[in-house]
Amino acid sequence: MKNAPEDRGGATVCVFAAGLVLLTFATFAAAVAAAGVARQRAGVAADFAALAGAGAVAQGDEAACRSAATLAEANGGRLTGCRVDGLDVQVTAAVTVTALPGLTRTVTATARAGPVRA
Repeated sequence: MKNAPEDRGGATVCVFAAGLVLLTFATFAAAVAAAGVARQRAGVAADFAALAGAGAVAQGDEAACRSAATLAEANGGRLTGCRVDGLDVQVTAAVTVTALPGLTRTVTATARAGPVRA
């Protein structure tokens, strides 16, 4: 039995459409994964920056925040906030991620470090 002329290429169009749907889904999944990784990087940068600041708090507020900024940058972040309250240091670190071309977002995380309280 011979195919009718209007039926030729129908499967090709369906396979192409399915491929486009899969490509769109994979692109979206990659963007979500990139945002998740950026969130983790911001958290790590904030944690280490807070620890570094708490370690230098005895040298003064400026020294604590300077130390925190150095460690945040070493971990791929940028220190956007630093507050010293007694022996506690609270910092906010930001990481910028470009999940897709033209889609750039900044993710932030906050951490606190200081002596243990009973």
